[in-house]
Amino acid sequence: MDKRYEVYCLTHSHFYDTPSQGRARGRFRQTLRPLPASWSREELGDWVVCRPVDAELPPQGWKIHASACPDDAQQILDTVWDYCVPRRIAFKFLPGLETLFLANAKYAHRGSSGKFVTIYPVDEAQCERILAELGPALDGWQGPYILSDLRWGAGPLYVRYGAFADRYCVSADGILEQAVADPSGRLVPDVRGPTFQVPEWVRMPGFLEPELAESRRTTVADLPYRFERALHFSNGGGLYAGVDTRTGERVVLKEARPHAGLTPDGADAVIRLERERAALERLSGLTCVPALHDHFELGGHHFLVEEFIEGRALHEVFVEKYPPTDLDADATAFADYTAWALDVHRQVEEAVAEVHRRGIVIGDVHTYNVLIRPDGRVVLIDFEGASDVTQAGHQVLAAPGFIAPSGATGFDIDRYALACMRIFLFLPLTGLIDLDGGKAGQLAREAARLFPVPRQFLDEAVRTLTGDGGMATGMADGPRLEPDQAGWLRARDSMADAILAAATPERHDRLFPGDIEQFTVQGGGLDLAHGAAGVLYALDATGAGRHPAHEDWLIRHALRPEPGTRLGFYDGLHGVAHVLDHLGHREEATKVLDMCLGEHWEALASDLKGGLSGIGLNLLHFATALGDTACRDAVQQVAQTVADRLGPADGVPETSGGAHPRAGLMYGSSGPALLFLRLYEVSRDPALLDLAATALRQDLRRCLVRPDGSMEVNEGWRTMPYLADGSVGIGMVLDEYLTHRADERFSTAADAIRRAARASFYIEPGLFDGVAGMILHLSRAHAPGTAAARDRVIADHVRHLERHACVLDGRLAFPGEQLLRLSMDLATGTAGVLLALGAAFHPRPTGLPFLTPGLEPAHDQPVPTRVRERR
Repeated sequence: MDKRYEVYCLTHSHFYDTPSQGRARGRFRQTLRPLPASWSREELGDWVVCRPVDAELPPQGWKIHASACPDDAQQILDTVWDYCVPRRIAFKFLPGLETLFLANAKYAHRGSSGKFVTIYPVDEAQCERILAELGPALDGWQGPYILSDLRWGAGPLYVRYGAFADRYCVSADGILEQAVADPSGRLVPDVRGPTFQVPEWVRMPGFLEPELAESRRTTVADLPYRFERALHFSNGGGLYAGVDTRTGERVVLKEARPHAGLTPDGADAVIRLERERAALERLSGLTCVPALHDHFELGGHHFLVEEFIEGRALHEVFVEKYPPTDLDADATAFADYTAWALDVHRQVEEAVAEVHRRGIVIGDVHTYNVLIRPDGRVVLIDFEGASDVTQAGHQVLAAPGFIAPSGATGFDIDRYALACMRIFLFLPLTGLIDLDGGKAGQLAREAARLFPVPRQFLDEAVRTLTGDGGMATGMADGPRLEPDQAGWLRARDSMADAILAAATPERHDRLFPGDIEQFTVQGGGLDLAHGAAGVLYALDATGAGRHPAHEDWLIRHALRPEPGTRLGFYDGLHGVAHVLDHLGHREEATKVLDMCLGEHWEALASDLKGGLSGIGLNLLHFATALGDTACRDAVQQVAQTVADRLGPADGVPETSGGAHPRAGLMYGSSGPALLFLRLYEVSRDPALLDLAATALRQDLRRCLVRPDGSMEVNEGWRTMPYLADGSVGIGMVLDEYLTHRADERFSTAADAIRRAARASFYIEPGLFDGVAGMILHLSRAHAPGTAAARDRVIADHVRHLERHACVLDGRLAFPGEQLLRLSMDLATGTAGVLLALGAAFHPRPTGLPFLTPGLEPAHDQPVPTRVRERR
């Protein structure tokens, strides 16, 4: 579960959206207060930036942050404004209480949480003066501790060394990040982690030395507990496994940071920890909850010490046991699982009832907060959201798929979660109920079709979730996807209508709603994976039409991209240029390509999504289409760089580090393999096939064959079959390789990977990480438009998409990553499902660029592609 997604659910009920879209409420008066004529004001992302027009700031240096609690924020901003404006000191601030809340929420980023105001001194002397003068003026005000910074005194001011200017570099993971320059002038990532760090070449100013010494005074040395390992982190604090050194007993230590980890009711982590303490004290003696041992405070942080429960989260056990993901599961396996799931749910209900008998509402029942002991008994954990039933409060904490209606209070909150769990244990898609009210009955009926579950068990769940008579009356037929041409055309038109209805051409950050990646990186609303380019490509490729007004939007924004917009094929401007050319806008595509060629791309990683392999493929496309000398030279340079980095095919599998730590189409060595294959098709140089084979072997040695004979990428703690970072993407490139050269190992692997694409359940519907990717992969083996008729598994996958399909204003739409909101993008949402169905049904070749036979034009221009032998 990726907790980043939760804050992007707060603005809109159907789509992920940037939190800043909802920031109009509770705005601070400085957002409208006039500045002197010699000042400028602009809004950048979540921030309001104020600076003197003639101010010359250094590109990096010591910056000052002020944190704030919601009740104190306006007074703190008043003080900072009144100090900085007369002295002509540049600063920025969050514009309102909503953005301040999101910056301090439970699952906000720990490295940036707490920052309310940023002040930019021109040098160290001014930094010292500001701290000395502004610090006393803010004494007494409180705010959350900014983990990435060094605290100044006892007030809300903090200091760190970092970037002032918008400069970017590529990290070791191939990600574009804000940068600072080292003494040689080389740009390196500006690291903002959960601890205070100073670049090794930066001297700590003398006036900060006492503060650094003070920050190191607090230690755990005198505690009667030994912290052994971290189990979990949130912005509210950590959860640690430890040992009571007095007794040797294993314990869990739960930490709460004051003023941090806010929930919508305004409670911080300390308040919630006190709620858990009070609940556990009242529940003392129950074997279905952990025993409370101790509580203490250290360095301002609060801790509970609880019994260590030997066991595993119900969610983990469920994932291991769930039969639809196992190709070999038979009727006996489904019956055995059903018996286990019914018994577990009975135990959970009984445990919840015991808690209720003591007058406690748990408020956050879900499969991660239930532990299964080795002997099969269940234990309920995590009582941060607990309350006395007489308070009749609303739910303040909840996991996706177990969120009670807004009007639910008291025990009804827990009853709703238990009803969700009844369905979840048999079809884990209950998060969709929030997006489409008809899903509860539909999921229950599908669960009954798959498993021998007593009808009454699911009927009771649907009645609780919908308030009606159960499966028979509580469920409409739901969305239908018939695996034939008529069904395809209905689905295509409905999905296209949903995509177009969701467009927001008045916005500049994105045109179509998609994944949160639209907002976490600059220019994310443009690109092929998550932005407008991918959606317009899918609509055109599947015969769903051209849309000139939306194409104009893409052109306008691509020709004037935001600073820091990425360059890659799926995550940046190369992909945009490719789509513009695909749509017939060659002049504009060439302009975008020229911008890309003018950037420093040499240090990018080698992958397909954002790195050199995708860029090389796009340059090859334009070199052959235009006969452009600059593109031909760049292709040669890219190919040589990727070849030099490739390394050997043999060696120890690198599942957690090394030069090639990831596998798969988007992030692994399959991207370079695809580049070498397409270069081989131009030059027929067998050395390029050799390089492709080496790259594919690198990815295959990161895979394993499961007991059911399917091959998946081994991530150490799980295996992955998906298109982007699993085995199916590797399989697509293996198939391309095998059209040029026979290889028994590759053929065997390709067959095993096809098995991985034939399971009867995948948790998400999307192209990169879900059912749609399986449909796309399997459809490539058949002539356009014939796949579902020739392969029963493809037809079944199409029908199974009904499980995920939602109806939005009468139109067919699909949820994105994490299933919390609908998405229209190519990688995670409706456009990706549309493209995959097009691969199965559309009479023209349909699929991803460079991976769809017949989609690319013939290579009619000579492109020199010989690479030097690697040394």
